[in-house]
Amino acid sequence: MKNLLSIVAFAFVLMLSTQNVSSQSLTQDQDRPEVVAKSQVEKLTNQLNLTGDQSRTLYRAFVAKEVNYRKLINGKDAKSADVIANKKKIDETFNTSMKKTLTTDQYNKWKKSQ
Repeated sequence: MKNLLSIVAFAFVLMLSTQNVSSQSLTQDQDRPEVVAKSQVEKLTNQLNLTGDQSRTLYRAFVAKEVNYRKLINGKDAKSADVIANKKKIDETFNTSMKKTLTTDQYNKWKKSQ
């Protein structure tokens, strides 16, 4: 009887710890550049009726933008000349990618929605 009670208690503790670990990983996954990029591309796909090729290209552009922002801008002094220059460069690269990928009508709609 003691052995059975010990096994049930152990299983209960194991179940609770597994649930805690899985909830922590979900929180961490929401912050990854790929997840952020995917959600932004989904919004744009619905708004602008993007093709599959456009969606893939924009996904790559959003991932690159997120990675560069995290590496060069986030957590640093926003008034620093280096940070301002890096932000401007990243935004220009992203804007150029958007302009190349989207049609003129889609690009204008995207600019208005920002």
